[in-house]
Amino acid sequence: MKNFRLLLAYDGSRYRGWQRLTNCDLTIQGKIESVLSKLFEEPVTIVGSGRTDAGVHARGQVANFWMETAVSSEEVCAYLRRYLPEDIGVISVEETDLRFHSRLSAKEKTYSYRVWNSTLPNVFERRYLTVFPEPLDIKAIQKGAEALIGEHNFLSFCSNKHFKKSPVRTIKDFRIEQCDQEIRFLVTANGFLYNMMRIMAGTLLEIGMGQREWQTIEPLFISPCREKAGFTAPAKGLCLEEVRY
Repeated sequence: MKNFRLLLAYDGSRYRGWQRLTNCDLTIQGKIESVLSKLFEEPVTIVGSGRTDAGVHARGQVANFWMETAVSSEEVCAYLRRYLPEDIGVISVEETDLRFHSRLSAKEKTYSYRVWNSTLPNVFERRYLTVFPEPLDIKAIQKGAEALIGEHNFLSFCSNKHFKKSPVRTIKDFRIEQCDQEIRFLVTANGFLYNMMRIMAGTLLEIGMGQREWQTIEPLFISPCREKAGFTAPAKGLCLEEVRY
């Protein structure tokens, strides 16, 4: 038995997200499993480190699958690169410990959210960032980001109303970077709730516009309520940068 670990990058623009769907073949997981099933001539199920939503991108998604085979990791990598569509890239394939699980073994993840803060068109990167032309107060956004750091109940930043597991997560780092017209949010945490990153981005953008004060962040942890947090920012600005184990 072998356990293959995959490092993947993909442009999520045309996909319905990571998770395989029974009525749609436009998913990242579905595309990869389809190619692997042809290689091994039997059904293959892969496990991802997390389920990115429709339109979300990845530079460092990790997945794995178990298979009884003599096929090498180099052959798996070459086959995937040959037959996957060009918007799904295989960075590497390697054999790993049989106990490794891309989701359960993960210690922390880093996401980025990109905002184009200008009325000027950004033709060549329009699929990878969110256009937000309104003037933004960067200092206020930074204060809001700092208030999000630490261990908190992030239920206010979750779109799943029926979430039953613990909503407590720890944000280890939340950086705001600005380069000309682009503002980038870089967040590292031990885990993320459904839409958590996009809701945090929307909340910070509302702070930047002056629609709410950065001090309103703390009450969202004390009395969690999704309706009191900001809007859910568009998916296309979000990218899974790295998963660490």
